[in-house]
Amino acid sequence: MRTKAIRATGIAAAVLLALTACGGRGAEDGSAAQGECKGQQTTGVTDTSIKLGGIYPLSGPASAYGELPKGVRAYFDYINAEQGGIDGRQVEYLVRDDGYQPPKTVEEARRLVEQDRVFAIFQTLGTATSSAVWDYLNQREVPQVFVAGGATKWGDGTEHPWTIGWQPSYRSEGRAFAQFLQRERPNATVAVLYQNDDFGKDLRASFTEGIAGSGVRVVAEQSYEVTDPTVEPQLRNLAASKADVLLNFTTPKFATQALAADARNTDWNPLAVVSTVSNALSTLKPVGFENVQGVVSAAFTKDPSDPQQAQDPAVRLYKEKLAKYAPGADPTNQFTAVGWAAADSFRKTMAAATCPTREGLRDAMHKLSNVGVDMLLPGVTLNTGPGDAFPMEALQIQRFEGDHWVRTGDIIDTSK
Repeated sequence: MRTKAIRATGIAAAVLLALTACGGRGAEDGSAAQGECKGQQTTGVTDTSIKLGGIYPLSGPASAYGELPKGVRAYFDYINAEQGGIDGRQVEYLVRDDGYQPPKTVEEARRLVEQDRVFAIFQTLGTATSSAVWDYLNQREVPQVFVAGGATKWGDGTEHPWTIGWQPSYRSEGRAFAQFLQRERPNATVAVLYQNDDFGKDLRASFTEGIAGSGVRVVAEQSYEVTDPTVEPQLRNLAASKADVLLNFTTPKFATQALAADARNTDWNPLAVVSTVSNALSTLKPVGFENVQGVVSAAFTKDPSDPQQAQDPAVRLYKEKLAKYAPGADPTNQFTAVGWAAADSFRKTMAAATCPTREGLRDAMHKLSNVGVDMLLPGVTLNTGPGDAFPMEALQIQRFEGDHWVRTGDIIDTSK
């Protein structure tokens, strides 16, 4: 998968660029850059500290993702207290709430960059929200590291070299689901529920591309807006198709609604497929585990709710340190585990930087070579290079059985 995304600039980002056209490189705050690193940006980093900012929907329709920064903060608190931080630098992590609203993301990004003077933005969550600030951050030459979302556009390392994604792209995920259905249900009819933005459209388009020329057919589609109160009307329309498979390309709130509506409809019993962004237990539990047996999704991280992984050293460490540094966080919540793994990825990327500068981080995140992250599934590593700004391109299909996910089949590497 080496696709160059089309540049999309939101109104909010355009206004922001106009307001900050005179902005640019930050002043040096410390003595972190020396020798060959002299002259590079050291805003937010000194010899003993590094300041990062993250923007998440702690409130609003996507507030389920508020668990993710709990895992991030717990990891940074752990390495600060027990590992000396990152190369001796204590990590200060500032978390802001945008309510999943792009204008608010713009406001919080400016606050972090211009007032708090962070070294980098480590994670913005969401496609529309992250898109609203990526032009601004690239114009200011501030790293936007490991965006929490799988939009294919985050692989645009040419026009936006200061931005990079982390998780497998929605293009990879859509193709993985296409391969799975062609193998398991080669003549399936498919109904698609998708969020009407780049997230949902990316998944829908990649799945459609993946089934081209096969016996799998899309027979019904329904979209929804993130401001909609419910997706039950869309589910009723999709149910009329009597499709064999329901693709649930939604964020957690709407995934729960769709699964619940599907469970109540005794006249329609499709195989439900849920996107990776909505497969946390917190999404399934309100529906009742008895009503989501056999639901399919995909994974790229280890599952702390899986009893078979309870003795895995990485899972044990994660649970132990989460209990110590984030005692109120749920260790079985997949979003929390994802945050932990992403923070570990940042630590290893920053530690590999030749220079402890913004430029050094930018270069390091584009030169990842088989970087192992303990909470990722075996066989999934971070790799980037010239023309390839997709750190992960491998997933494994999983089914929900009992009270946890069970992986099935081999790792699907969509880069090949």
